[in-house]
Amino acid sequence: MEKYGGPEKVLAYLQEVERKAEDVLGDRRQIVDLDIKRNQNREALRALSTDSFQSGPVTVCFGDMFINLPKDKTKEMIRRDQEKIDEEILNLRSQLKVKVNQLYEVQGKYRAGGIP
Repeated sequence: MEKYGGPEKVLAYLQEVERKAEDVLGDRRQIVDLDIKRNQNREALRALSTDSFQSGPVTVCFGDMFINLPKDKTKEMIRRDQEKIDEEILNLRSQLKVKVNQLYEVQGKYRAGGIP
């Protein structure tokens, strides 16, 4: 064990690897959650587009409340939400590449460019 610098050094190394791995896993989980929300929004937009028989207000759920809103306003709100989600996913993916490379550096591995 002295070959690695003693138990304290090994423990510090493992803690650092664990911290970096948790960052990577947390970002990946957040991307999955945002992707699920993006798909739900896409389904809602599709339903609003194909639901031509209803031209008046639509009922939208916000948290634990249901609100009647005009169909066009609802579509616009969902589109804006989609843009924000897409932007956040792109941001997380770019940060994820950096975090994965940092994890590999801590582990002493070399990672060429590409998708993690």
